[in-house]
Amino acid sequence: MRVSVVVPVRDDGALLDACLRSLARQTRVPDEVIVVDNGSTDDTVEVALRHGARVVTETEVGIAAAASTGYDAAAGVGSEAGTPAPADLIGRVDADSVLPRTWVADLVGTLVDEPDVLAVSTNARFYDAPVGAERLLSALYVGAYHLVIGAALAHWPLFGSTMMMRRTAWLDVRDEVHRHETLLHDDMDLALHLGDRQLAGRGRIAYRRDVVTGISARPLDPGNAPWLRTYRALHSFTVHGTDGLPWSRWLRADPAGLFTRLGWAPSAVVDARAAVADGVDPRSVDPVSVGTVDTGSGRGGARGPAADVASHEERQRQPGQQRAEASRSEVADRVVVADEDRRVDEGVARPLAHLPQGAGRQAEGDRHQD
Repeated sequence: MRVSVVVPVRDDGALLDACLRSLARQTRVPDEVIVVDNGSTDDTVEVALRHGARVVTETEVGIAAAASTGYDAAAGVGSEAGTPAPADLIGRVDADSVLPRTWVADLVGTLVDEPDVLAVSTNARFYDAPVGAERLLSALYVGAYHLVIGAALAHWPLFGSTMMMRRTAWLDVRDEVHRHETLLHDDMDLALHLGDRQLAGRGRIAYRRDVVTGISARPLDPGNAPWLRTYRALHSFTVHGTDGLPWSRWLRADPAGLFTRLGWAPSAVVDARAAVADGVDPRSVDPVSVGTVDTGSGRGGARGPAADVASHEERQRQPGQQRAEASRSEVADRVVVADEDRRVDEGVARPLAHLPQGAGRQAEGDRHQD
């Protein structure tokens, strides 16, 4: 599995040297390091070349543009003859990151061992904070980032100083990220887009608390305009419109069925949750077939939008247990009648065995008819 690590940088030659040295001493050395020069006027390029890194230039100044260009280069987007093969996994660190020796191996291990993980980031600690206060400041800064931003996202965030993602995950969102926006945090923007996949049940973002990367305490310097960092954080969410609003994301996540029990969840969320609980992949339900129900003939009949709304409202009026059971039964019936010509083979029969009793009888009838 080929691994590339992207380092976007502008005028940070001295810190870049330490970062690249930490990458060179990894127990699992990356196959390629890509340094994205974002208009540096110091010795950044010379430092990168001295360490054997591949230098890519991005003339549009901005961390989002530089990082996206690096990801594209690692993924082989627009690659020319003679360039290295595309990476399977794309790491991302900042020029001031100093990585523990097992950083690459740990993150690669997570992505290999857990196929549903789209991207993973790690813990971090300041290496240049005042002596005696580095642990406290690190816990407050990094902890607050993961708790506050994670709460707003409804899932773990990504921390751009120390993260890795699948090439396929980047290719899936590369046309959606706001690479030309300068007043947002690119890692939050990327987490929002990959998080949309998680909220739709198509993978997840992971967090390795046990892996600790060294980072600079520069964000705490009053001269670095903390107010601007706060504005960028807010803009990272608002630029996504309704999809970026925390309440909207939590409604889509429906944690532990909380909103379902309160009757706030839309039927799509209820149905998807119920399908997963019953061992059925909700993606196997054809969205077109959601407007059909079983009429007793075993093949279903048409149902209009008004009936669909009425059914949902009726389900919301039921007590919690009955409402959940009705939702599961409805999803099961939709799965059974989703395709008139589909044969109920062994691959489908196994999950159907875990469906509610009524749906199980319907599935058995369909098998006999087939």
